[in-house]
Amino acid sequence: MRKRQCVNCRNYDWLSNPLHERKSIELEKKGRKMNERVAVITGGGRGIGRGIALDLAPQGWAVAVTYRRSKEDAERTAAEVSAKGGRGLALQCDVSDPKAGRELIGHVEQTWARIDALIHCAGPYHRINLLEETVEGWHDMFANNLHPIFYLSQAAIPGMKARKFGRIITFSMANADQMIAQPEITAHYIAKAGGLILTRTLAKLLAPHGITVNAISPGFIDSGSAPPEELAPMAKRIPAGYIGEIKDTVAAVRFLLSDEARYINGTNIHVSGGWGV
Repeated sequence: MRKRQCVNCRNYDWLSNPLHERKSIELEKKGRKMNERVAVITGGGRGIGRGIALDLAPQGWAVAVTYRRSKEDAERTAAEVSAKGGRGLALQCDVSDPKAGRELIGHVEQTWARIDALIHCAGPYHRINLLEETVEGWHDMFANNLHPIFYLSQAAIPGMKARKFGRIITFSMANADQMIAQPEITAHYIAKAGGLILTRTLAKLLAPHGITVNAISPGFIDSGSAPPEELAPMAKRIPAGYIGEIKDTVAAVRFLLSDEARYINGTNIHVSGGWGV
């Protein structure tokens, strides 16, 4: 396969393209070894997304991590994926832009011929009282937390359906399914609740095609997005008595990506130490 360099990405390794023949596609329908699979992780340069990427690397996955502004972090993660036995690719993408999302999926499919797993980790938030929220801030929460699940999944699904295999994982928050009042993060919370509905709807539609769609809802996780002094007091509110680590969330993702999870579809796994349930 010809090697191509995208102006918006830095490619650390390439995977051979075995899917041009119909026979190869038929073989895929019978199951694909973990070390032959391809994943796209939005927001994969830092935090939980980075943890997932590095966990997949020793299993031989090809992993494309996306970023909007944190180029150095994404490139560092991609390089580490390659160093740990996988194949890493860093791609700049504003996932709130449907055209950019389609181009992202197309680029990965052109590069590695397929996408086996789509993991939606990108999901910024801000704290502001609802009565002080701006129109721009309101729209931004939906544009970055809910809409990309639809945009990217829609683009990746045709290839997954053709191969009769796929894993889509979304991220919500531990109490989003309770539909409670959230005066300080209202838009973010509604977007995360909407993501659960979208996850379950996709799961029902795609189950006949060998594709699973599940959500993970973290509670308080020390992912680097909040300083330790801000997280520490929260431990008192958690039944388990401590703040979760990135590895706790990564373990849930690892299971959902596995062949053992083939019959798990449309579920929402709380990774919260009992908080928010």
